[in-house]
Amino acid sequence: MRLDPLDRVLLQRVQDDFPLDPRPYRVIGEALGMPELEVMARLAGLSRRGVIRHIAPILEPGSLGIRSSTLVAMRVPEKQMHEVAAIVNGYDGVSHNYRRDGDYNLWFTVAAAGEEELHGILEEIVRRSTIPPGDVLNLPMVRRFKLDVRFRFLAEEDDDGQGR
Repeated sequence: MRLDPLDRVLLQRVQDDFPLDPRPYRVIGEALGMPELEVMARLAGLSRRGVIRHIAPILEPGSLGIRSSTLVAMRVPEKQMHEVAAIVNGYDGVSHNYRRDGDYNLWFTVAAAGEEELHGILEEIVRRSTIPPGDVLNLPMVRRFKLDVRFRFLAEEDDDGQGR
């Protein structure tokens, strides 16, 4: 997909330096020399084209009291996949719920304030889904390797988004 040079500059700014301001799009627009409405329209267009899935903060779980997390893999019969996925998605601490090919075909992460709460959530999901406990892998986090995934929208020699 081809991106307009201004869209590239805008994406880089939104990704790397989103302002904590009551009117963040105005602040971005002022920095990039475009009106707030143009910033919003461009982002809406990028969203419609599927370039942006959503704009959201990345939070540090520990600072929010989240101390335990685990990766869970389940063997879910095909006929139950949508039902089980909906059950899993109903928990606030669940993220990254996705289907995969293979024996264990539903994978998700669960986070909670502590181990007891985490185990309670996982037990409830297993009970509600009717998936046998032997078909569930609980892979708790042992050590976190923090990644900072960022996309580069501009060429290094072209940080103003011009001249491609």
